[in-house]
Amino acid sequence: MTYRRWFFIGSAFALVGSLVAGFAIFSGSFSPRGYVQDHYSRAASRDIGTQALAYSSTKTPSAVAKDVTDTWRPADQYVDGSGVYLRYDDDSVVILPLAGGSLILLERLSTAHSRYHSTVGNAWGWGRGVTVRGGGPGAGK
Repeated sequence: MTYRRWFFIGSAFALVGSLVAGFAIFSGSFSPRGYVQDHYSRAASRDIGTQALAYSSTKTPSAVAKDVTDTWRPADQYVDGSGVYLRYDDDSVVILPLAGGSLILLERLSTAHSRYHSTVGNAWGWGRGVTVRGGGPGAGK
């Protein structure tokens, strides 16, 4: 009888865990990209080709940046008069001022780095995530 009770308790925990995981997968935002897609309005007419998907907000760029970075801490961040540039492991979130709010551009880091390098320079660093060496060629040697 003891084994039956433990089997029932274990099965109940597994069922609850599966339900919670399923709900989280289908309704959650598990990346900065997903967060922006879930919380801001799509602005497809402002896409940059197929590489950068555009979203819009009535908030200022700094307010949008605070909202995104409070939820998803970027690996690197660069701010100047032209906008807010957030670098994550695989994605970039670029927030530019727009009349009456902000334009938010989501782009894979592989294409965003070359697009915004003239603005962010070396502020975004190289590689994935925050590292001590920076990960660039010959860095830290």
